[in-house]
Amino acid sequence: MQFKDILGQDYIKNHLITSALSGRIPHAQLFVGPEGCGTLAMAIAYAQFVLCNNIGNENNGGNQSCNLKFESLSHPDLHFVYPNVANDDVKSKPKSADFLMDWREFVMANPYGSLFDWYKHLGVQNKQGEIRVDDAQDILKSLALKSYEGGYKIMIVWMADKMNIAASNKLLKLLEEPPEKTLFILISEHEEDIIQTIRSRCQVLHFGPLPEAVIAKAMREKYFLDEQSATKVAHQAQGNYNKAIHILNNDTDDLPFEKWFVDWVRAAFRAKGNAAAIQDLISWSEEIAGLGREGQKQFLNYCIVMFRQALLLNYQANKLVYLEPSVDKFSLEKFAAFVNGSNINAIFNELSDAIYHIERNGNAKIILTDLSIKLTRLIHKND
Repeated sequence: MQFKDILGQDYIKNHLITSALSGRIPHAQLFVGPEGCGTLAMAIAYAQFVLCNNIGNENNGGNQSCNLKFESLSHPDLHFVYPNVANDDVKSKPKSADFLMDWREFVMANPYGSLFDWYKHLGVQNKQGEIRVDDAQDILKSLALKSYEGGYKIMIVWMADKMNIAASNKLLKLLEEPPEKTLFILISEHEEDIIQTIRSRCQVLHFGPLPEAVIAKAMREKYFLDEQSATKVAHQAQGNYNKAIHILNNDTDDLPFEKWFVDWVRAAFRAKGNAAAIQDLISWSEEIAGLGREGQKQFLNYCIVMFRQALLLNYQANKLVYLEPSVDKFSLEKFAAFVNGSNINAIFNELSDAIYHIERNGNAKIILTDLSIKLTRLIHKND
């Protein structure tokens, strides 16, 4: 992965190149950005630039044997840590090293992939992964050794917000007194979930969503879409290149999510003054509770997007609306009349609270039933 392969993010790309060429490489950096913006791809390109002495423009003319090792992510001085969980192959005490071959396959297929994509790749999308103290111990061991090629040792921690407290505390000690020529690159979509003592020791770089024009260009050049199709995909992707790829391959989760959302809001409408409809909401909660926690969080985030899109329609910001629901007899325009300034904040807060409690292993059926009953009141609240 070279800088020339990275979509957009030119300011950050130039900053990293300039700082590396001038010898000003902070020992700990935190890349923060939303899904599909290229944080992992940028981290790998940066590591390749540093380790392979690629001082030419856009990584041309460096150490070619070193660059070849990066094509398979097998450079001996490049290390990765990422969330993991027990599966059919690793049944107990999982750690990143146990899934190295899976990780290389996953990243080489799509370096813009999401955490949920990674779990699906491992076949554990119903579970929540974690970076544990055993991973932190492996980091200590890897970085205690001398580099194989006499230069930097680079540790990329993907989704660093998934480190548990024990792992965070062990890594903190290493960040306070790092070995010579060691570079940490932490990556996160949720900066606030990383403990403050770690954040304070990192130089933080914030990535923004990718511009529509950048995604549309990639769709044309890499997937040979015509101008109109590329623009449509880019608009629906909303700055997320990973989502654009899923839309292109027609393998998004939006179709079942869309049906579940419509079933939910329809039941919530009927439930006002109709005790029998409460049973529909309870049945709905049981169905969604069966998804597994990662699936539940994905779906609730989708609900937030749907409500936001409806609000934009209600206030005539049609150019910002990109969802096109296909569920029979459901009109986003008609639904938008029930999403307004008097209830959107409360709806958003309830959905966010539900995600928070599910992430912390609350009883999903109870959380979703409570959320549904609250929605029956909020959905009928007018301006």
